[in-house]
Amino acid sequence: MAKTALVTGITGQDGSYISELLLDKDYTVYGLVRRMSTSSLIRLNVIKDKIILLEGDLLDQPSLDQAVKISNPDEIYNLAGPSFVASSFKQPVLTGEVGALGGMRLMEASKSHAPHARIFQASSSEMFGGTDIVPQNENTPFHPRTPYGIAKVYAYLAARYYRENYGMFVSNGIMYNHESPRRGSEYVTRKISIGIARIALGLQEYIELGNMDARRDWGFAPEYMDAAWRMLQQKQPDDFLIATGEVHTVREFYEEACKVAGVKDPDKIVKVNIEYMRPADFTNLRGDATKAKQILRWSPKVRFKDLVRIMVEEDLKLAAEESMQKKR
Repeated sequence: MAKTALVTGITGQDGSYISELLLDKDYTVYGLVRRMSTSSLIRLNVIKDKIILLEGDLLDQPSLDQAVKISNPDEIYNLAGPSFVASSFKQPVLTGEVGALGGMRLMEASKSHAPHARIFQASSSEMFGGTDIVPQNENTPFHPRTPYGIAKVYAYLAARYYRENYGMFVSNGIMYNHESPRRGSEYVTRKISIGIARIALGLQEYIELGNMDARRDWGFAPEYMDAAWRMLQQKQPDDFLIATGEVHTVREFYEEACKVAGVKDPDKIVKVNIEYMRPADFTNLRGDATKAKQILRWSPKVRFKDLVRIMVEEDLKLAAEESMQKKR
């Protein structure tokens, strides 16, 4: 019998990929959106006629109750909320309301109206923040250093609360940075891939970046959503860390992007802008996904250079279209 899933944050990178995966597996997919504007649905263009959209907001308990009642889901994927870490410094209270309490509101809605549902709670490597333990695994103590990380710790603990006190099937996926051509342009990886593609085609002259020495464990978003799905197919709920185990600097990503696009003299087209520096940055986030490999049978297949190539090649296509439009 076909399953039904409710996806929050369906208009984002992760929401679009998990929806495609679920549709391929013959799920009926409901998506929670704050508004039905055309611009917010751009990532869903290919599948928008195959999903059912419901209006709702993680700040609004009644709307979540209604969405759960209508969809009556077998599985819930909570991918909504602020995901751009830098903005959490400017809006720490809102980050907490959505990222922390929003997750609890959704779990409460499930407890009341769909206690049978299996829930995936998107957690983050930012929960480890300033840890000195490298690499991190599921047993590493949390040490968040951003409002975003703090909110994610709250939601993580809320998930365990509902699991342990009410017997609900709630699994946390501790996701490290995962990128794709659907990443928002405010993220450094997409800022680089778009910027280099436009420079290669003469559409802009330079790119502005922050800390070029910042190090990240970057993976490919579709693979991480496959891991999320696998978590909800287990016999028992549990928490899993999803990462590549490899760390690269922003500079490495930038230089590799230049190679893919055929841009020479990368040092001449980049400017460092202190506005893009985080108040607190750290260099020790590298994940150990051994548990996921053993239990979920999951491992990353797209490696760093492949990820950069995929993103830059897609943005070269977009830049080529932009260039053609300007010539008309």
